[in-house]
Amino acid sequence: MCIVAPNSIRIVRQMDKWIALVRTKLRELKLTQEKLAERVGASQGGVGHWLNKRRQPDLPTMNAVLHALGLEHLEVALVIRERSGANEEAGPDEYTYDITSAFRYPVSDWVSAGQVNEKAQAGYAPGTVFEVSDHYAKGPAFWLQVTGDAMTAPVGVSIPQGMMILVDPDIEARPGKMVIARTPESEAATFRQLIEESGQRYLKPLNPTYPKTLFDDQCRIIGVVVQATAKF
Repeated sequence: MCIVAPNSIRIVRQMDKWIALVRTKLRELKLTQEKLAERVGASQGGVGHWLNKRRQPDLPTMNAVLHALGLEHLEVALVIRERSGANEEAGPDEYTYDITSAFRYPVSDWVSAGQVNEKAQAGYAPGTVFEVSDHYAKGPAFWLQVTGDAMTAPVGVSIPQGMMILVDPDIEARPGKMVIARTPESEAATFRQLIEESGQRYLKPLNPTYPKTLFDDQCRIIGVVVQATAKF
């Protein structure tokens, strides 16, 4: 579906990610389109049109479908990105934007990180800040803003202070992954890379001037970092 504004803007909206998510969840729950239609107060034909891209539901309807499928922790938002490269369909005076469905997750702080499950079940307080991502998390993911320079590397992968990182608690923390963990030495969560050496696991900073920490029974993984973005 395209909406063209005179002389200036062409907007394209993509629903593939939302449709794939809904179809997957219907299979997991063994729900029919008819049952889903009953839950959202729509017709079975209407649901079929949405899932076959013959019609586009509005944002409230898309979020009502997610809620009906037990995905209350997700919310579809709209992200506008300028396309890179030339567009053959766009005229000389047009600027092209992609509007894609995305999911929003709350921004947490380093002390309360790991308590997102409880907050999600109780409902977020007014004033909660959210950021969006195209990453679909099965559980209550959350954002953190990087502080300090322990993950700033002189070469290679570097995640400096100020970047926003998305943490997914439902991804398995394997060696090599960037993780958020709690250690007995600090009340605040720690951002490190989980590594394994000689059968023992450690929390390793990317900045070589910081020491690595032994990951023992008193440490706990809160989640795996799945995305890092700059915050302006």
